[in-house]
Amino acid sequence: MPDPSPTLHMLCGKIAAGKSTVAASLASAPGTVLITEDDWLNALFADELHTLPDYVRCASRLRRIMAPHVVAVLNAGVSVVLDFPANTVEQRAWMRGILDQTTASHQLHLLEPPDEVCLVRLRARNRKGGHPFAVTEDQFRQISSHFIPPTLEEDFNVIRHDDGG
Repeated sequence: MPDPSPTLHMLCGKIAAGKSTVAASLASAPGTVLITEDDWLNALFADELHTLPDYVRCASRLRRIMAPHVVAVLNAGVSVVLDFPANTVEQRAWMRGILDQTTASHQLHLLEPPDEVCLVRLRARNRKGGHPFAVTEDQFRQISSHFIPPTLEEDFNVIRHDDGG
């Protein structure tokens, strides 16, 4: 039976910070679904994703169609773990727009392990080959340069994960 007070769980952290690990744990709760950006991007746009501008374009297209879907799921009383990056003010504003169309509560899970920890995890992930996208260290640094932790003014309920997972 759906939860009468669903929660939107959002994740903020650099690549390989542990967001998907936290997301999987959160999604194990009853009445909760996991929606993972990497899976959707891979299924819909794998042949189009080669550069950072490609990611920005395809992720924007995905967000446009995913927002009303997430709103509908939350309004149906089901909690959502949105494993999309909440790493910039713009990305979090998109998520706030989803929340504003629901009565759902929310939690913004913030993971901030040092870059060195993320890079060790990234190398291991790339070696295993199980992730849909292999990210180079240069790409990690380029993408991480856009990371902006949430501020008090954004008014999110922030849950800190000090160990990065």
